[in-house]
Amino acid sequence: MHSLLLIPVLLPLLGGLAVFHLHKSRPRQIYVAALLSLELLLLLTLGWQAAPQRLLALTPQVVLTLAPDALGRLFALPVSAIWLLAGVYAFGYMSHEEHRERFFAFYVMALGALVGICLSGNLVTLYLFYEMMTLLTVPFVIHSGEGKAIDAGIKYLGFSVCGAGLGLLGLFYLQGQWTGDLFTPGGVLGEVASRPQLLAAFFLMLLGFGAKAGMFPLFAWLPTAHPVAPSPASAVLSGLITKMGVLAILRVIYYQFGMDFLAGSWVQTAGLWLAIFTIFMGSMLAYKEKFLKKRLAYSTVSQVSYILFGMLLLNRSGFQGAMLQFVFHAFAKNGLFLAAGAIIFYTGHTRVTQLRGVGKCMPCTMAAFALCSLSLTGIPPTGGFVSKFYLAQGGLELGFVGVFGVAVLMLSALLTAGYLLPVITDAFFPGDDFDYAGVKKTESSLAMKLPLLLLAAAVLVLGAFPGLVEGLIAPVTAALFS
Repeated sequence: MHSLLLIPVLLPLLGGLAVFHLHKSRPRQIYVAALLSLELLLLLTLGWQAAPQRLLALTPQVVLTLAPDALGRLFALPVSAIWLLAGVYAFGYMSHEEHRERFFAFYVMALGALVGICLSGNLVTLYLFYEMMTLLTVPFVIHSGEGKAIDAGIKYLGFSVCGAGLGLLGLFYLQGQWTGDLFTPGGVLGEVASRPQLLAAFFLMLLGFGAKAGMFPLFAWLPTAHPVAPSPASAVLSGLITKMGVLAILRVIYYQFGMDFLAGSWVQTAGLWLAIFTIFMGSMLAYKEKFLKKRLAYSTVSQVSYILFGMLLLNRSGFQGAMLQFVFHAFAKNGLFLAAGAIIFYTGHTRVTQLRGVGKCMPCTMAAFALCSLSLTGIPPTGGFVSKFYLAQGGLELGFVGVFGVAVLMLSALLTAGYLLPVITDAFFPGDDFDYAGVKKTESSLAMKLPLLLLAAAVLVLGAFPGLVEGLIAPVTAALFS
């Protein structure tokens, strides 16, 4: 088992290279589906308590290591499952696109980088795969080759490199401050020589990795990149790639610095205020936005900062809510983007005002969109209600900033209802003046519809039975808060 840890990382990275040479659609689809399915199977059967595997020692202090643990499992399993579903959806969506070999090759390889982040045993290894993920996902944004896509790709790369650079500055300063080279619950700081400098290093890392998570101030790539990328790519960029920024911050907080070092510090307070501001700002921008995919992108800016807020509370309830929000948001936001892609694919409508009556044309697609929207809003029995309940409980335990954050969460929920629920009501109940004579059912193909319905079902089932997710979270919480 020790030597098998590399397989889930190398399988997509090397297997994806073969896709460049698969020019016929059917063999390519079979190969990609088999590869992504095998990856999910490997992660399900992986020994998640296996001994760490040292890959390469760059210097005595810089060692690339894989070390699977409960937190890596919590992130890797939903990511690989959703990546498979979005990939199947892409078989239908990309059928009229050019450069399909390139898209699917990078799509498969990018999963290897994400799994590498989840399996990383220390911050250096995580950073390596983090940068690899950025490089492998830039082709998603520039896929069409149009001017807007190229500009968006440059912006995405620029913000990512800037954020990663801030993270690297913090990492450089931390060299020599650690008592070990592996992630350890509670942190690995040795005897602290200069607390102010360490707090400053943490803040740089928070801002840097927060760029990928869409946190203010380095969030502007999200609403630019998502609308120009193909919808399957938009879905994983919004629902999964952003979560790798979350995972990096989580590792820094709980496995590098530790809660005892950060609790009550100015960086905890500053981080909470940044998350709160991002939640409100993203919701307001989404509420005002008229283009559907851009509205969903701004929604991601807000919703991912729910996770950061819960993590920065540094208490059990907040952490529980953050991890539940990670899972439920991943399923719901991927579902929303895939639904939006199906609508655009079959109707050509991109603006919210053009979606009136689309529920009559695409009832299954809009039903899935509705379920995912209810979860994002936090309406029971969907998953979003459960995560927001824990987040509110954690916020009320902290003090003024936590209570204020809970108030903003409630306001954000109202704004979320304001920018998503009218889309649903107008789609299914367009009014008496709507021209029903022109309605023609254009429901999406099975390859596009089935993944979308499965994501929507997951939002409902996991919300009704949250214990299915809490079982994955429990070992992580026990290790950190015992």
